[in-house]
Amino acid sequence: MDVSEDSFQADVIERSHEVPVVVDFWAEWCGPCRQLGPIVDDAIARRMPDMELAKIDIDANPGLAQRFQVLSIPAVKAFRNGEVVEEFVGLVSAAQMETFLDKLVPSRVDMLVEAGDEDSLREAVERDAGRTDARIALAHILIDNGAVAEAAVYLAPAEHDPIAAGLLARTRLMGSDVPDIQAGLAAIEREDWQQAFASLIDAVTASTDRRQRDDLRKMLIGQFRELGDGHPLVPEYRKRLARTIN
Repeated sequence: MDVSEDSFQADVIERSHEVPVVVDFWAEWCGPCRQLGPIVDDAIARRMPDMELAKIDIDANPGLAQRFQVLSIPAVKAFRNGEVVEEFVGLVSAAQMETFLDKLVPSRVDMLVEAGDEDSLREAVERDAGRTDARIALAHILIDNGAVAEAAVYLAPAEHDPIAAGLLARTRLMGSDVPDIQAGLAAIEREDWQQAFASLIDAVTASTDRRQRDDLRKMLIGQFRELGDGHPLVPEYRKRLARTIN
């Protein structure tokens, strides 16, 4: 919608208490403004009614340009609860625009990942195959449900990620009959991390199978990443693993 100085209070300030309002400051003579316009229009059209777009011609509304210190155009400012919460100046790509808008309202994929149930995570991966976090969360559910082979299929494209690589290694190790590996996997299921790490590192020490040792290393590193360095056991067992491998 085109907004003027007279309608700004109602159309932007008051409306932004209900949904984010993105304001595009532009002018007819501005070439980059004409290039940015369709990018802004398309991106926000896909997000309505959760977000609205307001266009302000700075030549027709110099008071608003001065009020919000618009010194160069195109200038885009996002309002929420009556205040500017995000902004940028200049021409941006469609991908950069999406990133900007994601800060205001989560994308559909973000909401699906946040929901975290199996159906939502499957849809998230279908919509965005590059969402490694969705693949990892879905793999956890599938492994817990015994669908190990399917979990491996979802994890394979994300093997560049240490956590995904660790889970993928875990799916391969679940077929092992080595007692220490089985003890470690069982301990992971009940979240007994000390037992899990101790058993799996013992398995690394005893194993003569190069591929098995590599899978054990990946699984341990992935689990360390998931728990984070703030976990009291992670620094200790990371050092133990390093000594074992070296």
